Amino acid sequence: DVCILRDVKTHLPVLEIRILECRDQGCNVRLRGIKIKSFWEQDLILNADMFQPARLVRYPLLEGVDADVLYRRAVLIQRFVQLLDGVLHYLIPLSEDSIDTFNTMKPFLLLCKQSTALIAHCLRCSETAPPQTLPKLYINRHLAREHRANPTLDPSYRNAIFTQLYEGLRSSKNNQPLDYRWPLSYSQWWECDFITEGIVDNGGGFRDSLSDVSEELCPSSGDVPVPLPFFVHTSNQGNSSSVTRDMYVPNPSCKDFPKYEWIGQLIGAALRSKEFLILALPALVWKQLAGEEVSWSKDFAAVDSELVKLLEVLEGVDREAFEFMFGKELTYTVVQSDQRMVELIPNGSSTIVRYEDRKEFIRLVQKARLEESKEQIAAMRAGLLRVVPQPVLDLLTWQQLEKKVCGEPEITMAELQKFITFEDFTSDDTSIQTFLEALNNFTSKDLSHFLKFVTGRSRLPVHITVYPERTNSDTQDLMPQACTCSCTFLLPNYSSAKACEELLRYAVYNCLSIDTDKNPWDE
Repeated sequence: DVCILRDVKTHLPVLEIRILECRDQGCNVRLRGIKIKSFWEQDLILNADMFQPARLVRYPLLEGVDADVLYRRAVLIQRFVQLLDGVLHYLIPLSEDSIDTFNTMKPFLLLCKQSTALIAHCLRCSETAPPQTLPKLYINRHLAREHRANPTLDPSYRNAIFTQLYEGLRSSKNNQPLDYRWPLSYSQWWECDFITEGIVDNGGGFRDSLSDVSEELCPSSGDVPVPLPFFVHTSNQGNSSSVTRDMYVPNPSCKDFPKYEWIGQLIGAALRSKEFLILALPALVWKQLAGEEVSWSKDFAAVDSELVKLLEVLEGVDREAFEFMFGKELTYTVVQSDQRMVELIPNGSSTIVRYEDRKEFIRLVQKARLEESKEQIAAMRAGLLRVVPQPVLDLLTWQQLEKKVCGEPEITMAELQKFITFEDFTSDDTSIQTFLEALNNFTSKDLSHFLKFVTGRSRLPVHITVYPERTNSDTQDLMPQACTCSCTFLLPNYSSAKACEELLRYAVYNCLSIDTDKNPWDE
C-alpha cells in the first residue's frame, strides 16, 4: 500500500510503474495484478455521525439540514481545500507587485495548511535591515495624562503620547518615516526616555508607549473622552442593547491623512512582530484593511444597529404606516458617526422622501454610511501596505488580521497561567498558591491591567517569570514590583490571598510610572 502523487502540482499524461522485485518472506513471488486507488479514497476522518442533530447544538443555522447533505458538503470542502493547498502558491504570487486580492477563496484559507507557511515566507522575503541605532524619544506622560483628562483644553493634542512619538520619529529620520519591515527578532522600534520617570528602556518602556498609544486612539472605557481625533465612537455607543458598544470607526471629519498612514504602519509593524496595537474596530474596518468586500446586512449592525433596523422597517412598511411614522419629516439626509449631517442629494435637506422613492433613499443612506470613512481607511491601508506586502493581506482573513494585530481580547486565568513560570521558589513555599488564588478573583479587565503592569502589554500571549522577593526581614504584605523590560514579577510574602489581591489590584491600577531603574534627576 503506497501513496503516490499526493502533492503533485503538474499534469502527468503517463504514469510508469516499475517493479524492482516481489518477495514474500524472502521467496520470489509472481505479481498477479496491480490495483491503483485514488488518493481521495483514503480516510478523510469524516463520517455522517459527526453531523447528527445532537452534535450540532452549537450551530443553530444548520438546524433542519439533512445530516447526509452536511457530510457530503464537508467532504467536498475538505477535498477542495486539499486541491487549493497544492496550487495556492500559483494563485497568489508572492511578489511586491501583486495587486489583486483573493476574496472569494478567503473562507477556505482558514483550512489550508500552506497559507501560514506562505505568509511567513513572504514576510521573511520582504524584510529590510533594521536601523543601526534606535531613535531615542523623550516622552512626558504626565502632560499626556492631563490631556486625556480634558482633551478640549488642547485641540491640537500636542501633548498626547501619539503626537510626541510621531513628531519625535519624524525629526529623528528627517521627516522620513520608518519602514518597520524588520526581522521578527528585532523586538523594539524606538527607545523611550519618560521625563521625570526613572527608566532604562530595554523594551519595557517601548511596550508601555505602544499600549498608551492604543489607549489614546481607542480608549478601553467608553465613559472617558477620546483624546485624539482619528477615531470616534460608533453610533452603538449610546445603544445599551447592542453587544458591540465599545467600538470605534475612523472619524469622517478628520483629514490628517499622514497620521492615518502612520497608524496603518503601526498596524503592519504589530502584524510583523510580537507586539500588539489594540484597536477596538468593527469588522467593517478590518475587512477593508484586509481588502475584503463589506456589505450592509453583514457588517453595519456593529456600527449602527438602530439604523439597520430602521431601514428594514422602512423598506417593508405600507404607505399608510409610512405616512404615519414619517409624514413630511423624512428628508434626503443622514447623520454620520461624527454626528455631522450630510445631504444624500443636492438640496437633500429640503427634499422630502416620498413613499415611492423610499428604496432609493435606503440605497443612498447605506452607501453614504458604508463609505463615510472611506478616505481615512484608504490612508490606513496605504500605510499598512508599506509594511506588509499585498500577498500577505491576500492570504489573511480579516479575523486573522485583527487577531495578529490586537491579540486575544479576553483573558482567562486558565489561559494566563499557561504563560507564567515560577522560579527560585522552595517546594514548601505557599506563596505561589496564595498568588494564584488572588488572581483567580480578577476579571478579564483586571488581568489585562496585571499584564500591562508586568510586561507593558495588555493582551496575551506574553511570558511572565515570577520570582520571590527576598527581603532581610519577615515583613509581610509589601507592594509588588515588576520589571517590564524582562517581563518579571517579584512576589512578596503575603499573609493571605485577600491581602495579596488588594495590594496587587491597587498596584496594577495606580502604579503607572516607571521609577526604579534609575534616578530620574540624574540627567
